[in-house]
Amino acid sequence: MHVTDVIRRSGRSLRSAKARTILTSLAIAVGGFTLTATLAAGNGVREYTNRLVASNFDPAELIIGRDKEVSNTGAPDTKPKEYDESVASLTVSGDGSSVQIKQVTQSDLDELRSLPYIEQIRENYQLSIRYITRSGQKRFTLSAQTFNPAQKPELKAGVLPSSADFAAGEIALPDGYVSVLGFADANEAIGQEISLNIAQQFNGGSAEELLVKIRGGQDISMLAPAEKNLSFKIVAITKKAATSINFGTLPVLLSSQDAKEVYDFTTSGSANYGKFMFVNAHIKDGADSNRIVEAQSDLTARGYFTLSSKEIQQSITQIVNFLQILVGVFGLITVVASIFGIVNTQYISVLERTREIGLMKALGMRSRDVRRLFMLEAGWIGFLGGVIGSGAALIVGSLLNPWITTKLDLGAGNSLLVFEPIQIVLLILSLVIVAIVAGFLPARKAAKLDPIEALRTE
Repeated sequence: MHVTDVIRRSGRSLRSAKARTILTSLAIAVGGFTLTATLAAGNGVREYTNRLVASNFDPAELIIGRDKEVSNTGAPDTKPKEYDESVASLTVSGDGSSVQIKQVTQSDLDELRSLPYIEQIRENYQLSIRYITRSGQKRFTLSAQTFNPAQKPELKAGVLPSSADFAAGEIALPDGYVSVLGFADANEAIGQEISLNIAQQFNGGSAEELLVKIRGGQDISMLAPAEKNLSFKIVAITKKAATSINFGTLPVLLSSQDAKEVYDFTTSGSANYGKFMFVNAHIKDGADSNRIVEAQSDLTARGYFTLSSKEIQQSITQIVNFLQILVGVFGLITVVASIFGIVNTQYISVLERTREIGLMKALGMRSRDVRRLFMLEAGWIGFLGGVIGSGAALIVGSLLNPWITTKLDLGAGNSLLVFEPIQIVLLILSLVIVAIVAGFLPARKAAKLDPIEALRTE
């Protein structure tokens, strides 16, 4: 008996028991739906992660530090470090626990700048600014950071340098400050002047030393920290981007020259002045991943710890993969449960069609063709379940994507669920194979039936 004849006959057999076939297919469709949605969510998150990393990190740059925490993508080290003037303690929780990090010093910077494969070093300035204001307006708190040409913040108005730094005295202002500083809209703010107030750290000594000075009649008003105002011209208004890593209020963006001036004025003379948690190094020909690997190897040999944009991406993707596997397990459990449904359905079918099987064998149908017939029937059930489940996931996902994008604020062009046709096809084929394997035992039972005994069955 030809395979095509067996396939057609198996289809006719299933159509004769439509209700049972559909119910069994729906059981496997639940697993198909879950697995299709899980694969689509994994695709969407990975694509978003790729855009996130590309929008915030330059692939030709390396993050370089003196502490292994710089390259650590897991839990921080809990062991205390041996005392060193370059070690800083960073409080990370409300209970006072901290991460102790050995910082990059000036001698490290001199060494890094001397390396032939490093084109440029960007210090990671921690900027402290008291407030922002403009003439006739109130003062507001803010955060600030150095503009990174690799970043691609979204704009409401103005322009950013395409590949270079801001000019000295230029600033990018977050859209949250437009109305509070008295501007009608973002376009009106472009070209206007704002002022940042910065202050030096208090240098009056310890509380005991200060008390001695007061008792001695010294005028301590002279010990008040110096402060000054810096004027900037607004060249761009930024807004929260879907691929931004910032949380809360966006920072104002300063040129590296202005950032250094703020850093020098506010931290000069402090214990951590001239020391950095990490620095960014632009690698010569860094677009070639081999150059990045070579640079990392040499820096590691020199006692530095590094992190590339590719490693950051892999770290995020690893978390996504774990969550995807976790959700996928529930889909697999559903598929496994549906296997028992297929086995049960096929056993019932064998019992109901015992006389039919005996007649087919009496007319010359071989045992292997009987076995193939029932296994193909199981395969049809898997195919129908896969098509129903994947089709439902595709329809529901396509309808929900716009709503999910809005609720999660993923931004235009980003979708949480990204369906890949090849994945859906392979999933359906996998469910067909699983169903065929599930139908093996009932098919084997049908193939072993004695035709004479089968024909006697009532």
